[in-house]
Amino acid sequence: MSEHKPGGTVKDRSKIALNNDFLRNAVKFTTERLKNGKLAATAEHGNWEEWRERGREIRLHTIAHLDYYLGKFVENARAQGVHVHFAADAADAVRLTMQIAEHKKAKSAVKSKSMVSEELHINHALEQIGVEAIETDLGEYIIQLAGETPSHIIIPAIHKNRYQIADLLSEDAGEKLEPDTGILAGYVRRKLREKFLEADIGMTGCNFAIAETGSMVLFENEGNARMVSTIPKTQITYMGMERIIPTLDDLEVMATLLPRSATGQKLTVYMSVISGPQRKQDGDGPEEMHIIILDNGRSLQLGDPQFQELLNCIRCGACLNACPVYRHIGGHAYGGVYSGPIGAVLTPALNKNVDQWDDIANASSLCGACYEACPVKIPLHDMLVYLRQRKVERGSTDLAEKVGMKGFNFLMSDAKRVKALIKLGRIGQKLLVRDGHIKARIGPLKGWNSYRYAPSMASKTFRESWKDIEQELEGTFPELDAVMKARMEKLVADRKNGGGGHHHG
Repeated sequence: MSEHKPGGTVKDRSKIALNNDFLRNAVKFTTERLKNGKLAATAEHGNWEEWRERGREIRLHTIAHLDYYLGKFVENARAQGVHVHFAADAADAVRLTMQIAEHKKAKSAVKSKSMVSEELHINHALEQIGVEAIETDLGEYIIQLAGETPSHIIIPAIHKNRYQIADLLSEDAGEKLEPDTGILAGYVRRKLREKFLEADIGMTGCNFAIAETGSMVLFENEGNARMVSTIPKTQITYMGMERIIPTLDDLEVMATLLPRSATGQKLTVYMSVISGPQRKQDGDGPEEMHIIILDNGRSLQLGDPQFQELLNCIRCGACLNACPVYRHIGGHAYGGVYSGPIGAVLTPALNKNVDQWDDIANASSLCGACYEACPVKIPLHDMLVYLRQRKVERGSTDLAEKVGMKGFNFLMSDAKRVKALIKLGRIGQKLLVRDGHIKARIGPLKGWNSYRYAPSMASKTFRESWKDIEQELEGTFPELDAVMKARMEKLVADRKNGGGGHHHG
C-alpha cells in the first residue's frame, strides 16, 4: 500500500480528538443514528442472521477462487468494450491514470465517492499535471474544501457539524450561507452542475464487480455517481481486486446487506449496474471506459489463514458505528485512509504489517462489537489479536511493555505471589482511594483517570469469598442454620400455646 503515515502515535492523535468537543459530539451523534438505523432495519428484515451467513458464504467462496472469478470478469468486461488494466500498487494505478488523462488532454475530472482513489491520493496526482479533480459526493466535497481526508468509510465528513460546514461553503461561495441543510446542499448542487457538464473524465469506485456479466455496480444516495458515469466522455473506475461477486443472483444478497448495514436503508437510492461504454442505442454513457484493478497489498492476504477473510469486507462502515473506540476518537486518529476496526486491521495488513502502523491495532477494546455488526461476519477482533501477536513475535514491542509483561508473568505464575500482591495493593491504595474510587493521575493510572475513575480494590477477592459462597450453596451455612432453627422452634412453641399464625376453620 505504501502509505505515508502522519506524525505521532495513535495515542497522540487520540488525545487531540478527545479534546475536540465539536468532533466528539458530531461523531457520537451520527454513529448513534447510523447504528440505531441498522438495528431497526435488520430487526424489521426478520431473518438477518441467515442473510449474514449467506453473504459470508458468497465472499468466502469468491475470495477462495479469486483468480478464476477475476479472469472471468476481465474476459466479460473486455467483451463489452472496456479497457481493463491491472495495477500492482498505488504508483502503478496513478501512472495508468496519468497516461489516460494526458492521452485525452483532460483539463478537469469529476469523481464520485471512492475509497480506492483515496488510497492512491489521485486528486493530488492529477493536480500535478494540471487536471482539476472535483469530488461530487457532498461529504467528499466538504472535506476537499477543508483539505482533509475522510474520517468514515460511508460518511466522509462525519466529524463536522452543520455550522462548520456552513463556514466552509460560505468561504467557497464568497457569501454568507445559513447553516441550513437545504440551503447548503442547494449551493453545492448548483456549483457541481457546471462541473459535471465541463468534465473530460468521470472517475468512480466500484462496490461490486459481477464476474458472469463483466459489469460493475455502484451504490449511492445522491445521484452524483450516475452523473459522473454518464456525462463525461471518458470513465475511469478504480476497483480493488477483491470486489468481485460471481453472479447477478449474488448481487441480490449484497443489495440487501450493504444498505441496511451502512445507513439503515432497505435499499440504496441509486444502484447502477454498468456494462461497458455507451452503445449506439444508448442515450447516454461514456464513449470510453477504463477499469483499473488494484492489488496494492491485497494479494498478501491470500492464503493467510489469519487474514484472508479481511478481503471479504464490503465497505459498509457498520464496524465503525459499533466500535466504542472509533465513536470517541473519530477517523483521523487512525492516521490512514481506512479507520475504525477495519482500518486498524486493513492498514497494517496492506502495508505488510510494518512496525510504523502496528500501533493502531491497539486502538481497540477487543469487545467484538465489530464482528456482531459486520454483515459478512469478519472476525476483526481476532485479527487485531493476531496483529498484536505478530508484533510481539517480531520483538517490536517497547522496553516498558516487555518489562511489564515479564513482571506480570513472574507474579501471576505463583499463587503466593498473587496473594502477597493483593495484600500490598489493599494497603497501598488507602493513600489514593477517595469515595470508593482511585482518582490520582500518576504512573499507569494517568491515561485511564484522565477521562474516568479507577475502582478501588474490593475488600475481599472472589477466591477469598469462595468458602462462604460454597457453604451457602451446599446449605451448610452455620449462622443461617442457627437462625432457621430458632425460627422453627418459635413457630412450634406458638402453636402449642395457641398463638401466632392464622387459624382456618
